[in-house]
Amino acid sequence: MAAFLQWRRFVFFDKETVKDPADNGKNFSLPVGISACDSGRGHIKILAAETRDGPRLLNSVIWFLLRSLQLSSFQAYKLRVTHLFQLKQHSILVSVGQDEHGINPLVKVWNLDKRDSGNPLCTRIFPAIPGNKPTEVSCISVHENLNFMAIGFTDGSVVLTKGDITRDRHSKTLTLHEGSCPITGLAFRQAGKVTHLFVATLEKVQCYTLSVREYPRADLDTHGCALRCSALTDPSQDSQFIVAGDECVYLYQPDERGPCFAFEGHKLLAHWHRGYLLLLTRDSKSPNKSDFGSREASPTEKQLLTIYDLDNKFIAYSAAFDDIVDVLAEWGSLYILTRDGKMSVLQEKDTQTKLEMLFKKNLFVMAINLAKSQHLDSDGLSEIFRQYGDHLYVKGDHDGAIQQYIRTIGKLEPSYVIRKFLDAQRIHNLTAYLQALHRQSLANADHTTLLLNCYTKLKDSSKLEEFIKSSEGEVHFDVEIAIKVLRQAGYHHHAIFLAERHAHHEWYLKIQLEDLKNYQEALRYIGRLPFEQAESNMKRYGKTLMHHVPEETTLLLKGLCTDYQPGQDLPDTASLTHPSANKANAEEFIPVFANNPRELRAFLEHMTEVEPQSSRGVYDTLLELRLQDWAHEQDPAKKSSLREAALSLLTSDCTVFDKALVLCQMHNFREGVLYLYEKGKLYQQIMHYHMQNEEYGKVVEACQRYGEQEACLWEQALGYFARKEEDCKAYISEVLLHIDRNNLMPPLLVVQTLAHNSTATLSVIKDYLVNKLQREGEQIQEDERKIQQYRQETAQLRADIQELRTSAKIFQKTKCSMCNSPLELPSVHFLCSHSFHQHCFESYAESEAECPTCTPDNRKVMDMLRVQDQKRDLHEHFTRQLRCSNDGFSVVADYFGRGVFNKLTLITDPPGGKPGSSSLEADLQRDLLIHTKRNA
Repeated sequence: MAAFLQWRRFVFFDKETVKDPADNGKNFSLPVGISACDSGRGHIKILAAETRDGPRLLNSVIWFLLRSLQLSSFQAYKLRVTHLFQLKQHSILVSVGQDEHGINPLVKVWNLDKRDSGNPLCTRIFPAIPGNKPTEVSCISVHENLNFMAIGFTDGSVVLTKGDITRDRHSKTLTLHEGSCPITGLAFRQAGKVTHLFVATLEKVQCYTLSVREYPRADLDTHGCALRCSALTDPSQDSQFIVAGDECVYLYQPDERGPCFAFEGHKLLAHWHRGYLLLLTRDSKSPNKSDFGSREASPTEKQLLTIYDLDNKFIAYSAAFDDIVDVLAEWGSLYILTRDGKMSVLQEKDTQTKLEMLFKKNLFVMAINLAKSQHLDSDGLSEIFRQYGDHLYVKGDHDGAIQQYIRTIGKLEPSYVIRKFLDAQRIHNLTAYLQALHRQSLANADHTTLLLNCYTKLKDSSKLEEFIKSSEGEVHFDVEIAIKVLRQAGYHHHAIFLAERHAHHEWYLKIQLEDLKNYQEALRYIGRLPFEQAESNMKRYGKTLMHHVPEETTLLLKGLCTDYQPGQDLPDTASLTHPSANKANAEEFIPVFANNPRELRAFLEHMTEVEPQSSRGVYDTLLELRLQDWAHEQDPAKKSSLREAALSLLTSDCTVFDKALVLCQMHNFREGVLYLYEKGKLYQQIMHYHMQNEEYGKVVEACQRYGEQEACLWEQALGYFARKEEDCKAYISEVLLHIDRNNLMPPLLVVQTLAHNSTATLSVIKDYLVNKLQREGEQIQEDERKIQQYRQETAQLRADIQELRTSAKIFQKTKCSMCNSPLELPSVHFLCSHSFHQHCFESYAESEAECPTCTPDNRKVMDMLRVQDQKRDLHEHFTRQLRCSNDGFSVVADYFGRGVFNKLTLITDPPGGKPGSSSLEADLQRDLLIHTKRNA
């Protein structure tokens, strides 16, 4: 039970007296003698005992009042109208009245949308009395679906009409309730498909379930209420039945009694309007009456109209009036009708005005409740929470203020709150706000930083752990920012926990290596990462780990480059011999071993064993390490072993040639240098290497091995020995023997080369010169013989040609040169002494002017001449051949024989003229001739 004495009173309604617009603003006057009224569908229906200007009648006329304050009426009954009920969702008006004397009430159903001779159409008339028992109607109620109508009587009975109430054919009437106490209130309640009927008497409150065939009844209470002191709340209040007794106001559900409010006073009227309960009570100074008819007020008594807000527990309006007939809700306002014919209107203030009134009185809790009940939007509620928080902050209630500020999250800028509590040094309040901000996922990086700093300043490790150890689905902060702040504040283990949990591997390793110096744990952590992440982190932190834990780091790198299996602390040795798809490039990790050559050697040797197809960089680095060891080794046995190991790498063809050669030269590795020179066919470099080391025998040996591939080696060897002042006659003789045998140098050049050697005498080249001159003599004799032969053949040919030109040719051939058969006419004869049958000639000859037998030989000669003629203009080819040949004179002689120089014309530029493009060929020929003469 709630006592209303503790409820605050407000004036949330503005009272105005309704003025008549047609009468110069005077008070609007209603018909006198109002006995009943109702409202809905844009009208106020009034029953009055007389008309405004006509003769006095019984109240058989129903008045309609429009919003424009225009009155209209029609006569509904012949005698009088006692009850009206206007449906809210239909233009249907139900009235109860009498057309004849006696107790015989009739029910009439009017359709206000249809007209009959200017009046509303009456769609149904039927007697209200059940059977023939005369009794007065006390109250009436109609269901909004037009399928139920209940009529209560003063004898305690209730008649229920079921079906379409607007038609006689589709409805039936039955007596639902019988009793001895008058019926004072009826109300239908619809909840889904279930329909209930509340029945109130002076002594009881009952409820019938109409959706069940037997109409079961539930007794709700043993005390009732007077006429017009019951109402039904709207669906937002669960459609509860209100019963206003003199001591309390009760609310009922269909199966039980609900809350009770101790609103004392003699109740005259109860209404429900938009969440408000309207109670009209008799003034406490007026005499009290308790009988059934005492609800009719005397002309002089005062009445108190009170409007209650049951949800928010305050009185929205309270005022005294003179003799109120009824209070009606229409057009969004409350209209108060009094017996003196006046009408007042109560207009509810808008929500913002009501809130401002509450703000002035610092009633923020009530303002919040009111805003929620008025369905104010979130922005409006947030503003109320902000003002409430500001009020509490000024009062010094920081705990309460922060709770209100928390409710503004999402609407109010967080900096507004944070600034207040930073100034007040209320760190724990600020922490609560920041926690709420993170829970709603509205915190940015700065908020996370500030919250963690609050935790660290408060030294609240438990809160800090609770914040960072929340489940992954509840993380409402930037993890990376949190890690940075914790690291900066010295909470390294908390930072490591966050980094490991949220897979921030880089931060985890950075803290372990830079702050905690825990290298073993960092290495184990990398060993548990997936392949790609383990590879990248080893590239980033490999040098640091190698410096502090070289053996374990080397073992992890071996696994990473061969058979990496994440999830293990460190790979075992057995698993390293089985390569898998997840393997890194070993060459990329070589810089990690910058200061650890021993581990690098072990790593590279392992890679060459397990992965023979490793990159060339691996073999080059391993070669460099072995050459360094070989160069510094003093033990002959170990030095020989290292030399063999280095040579095995070179012969494996896995190294880069240039790098390997540079390495061998840097470490003066003779065998490697010579092997690489030979492998790269750098024969001159091999001989120069022996020359630099003055290994004369090796020089000659190199010429013997590679002289066929590169003939100039003998010339270079002769020049080398010629520059030596030592006695090198034996080597010079051997070199000259090969030069003479293969005709590699002209004799004059040999003599000029040896002329620089002071120890080489004429006896060294005597045999060479004698043999050379002897062969030259023999060649001259052979050339002269061939010249004589060619001259004789040429003279013979010229004689034959002359004979053919001057003498007749006698053809004495008796056989065909083609078929070898005896010749028969017709026949064909050629000057070459070949004869053919004509049919044989026509069958085999390709041309009528050529002999078929001589044609092939003639063509060969012509092709040779054509080729020679084409080569006459190949100046570049001639020049290149002349430069590359050892005997330039023979090349010039060959081109003389081809006729290259037969048509040589020197063209000079005309005086004062410019050289033209036509002289280009002549210039080339001139240059060619000069060059040829110089070389010859």
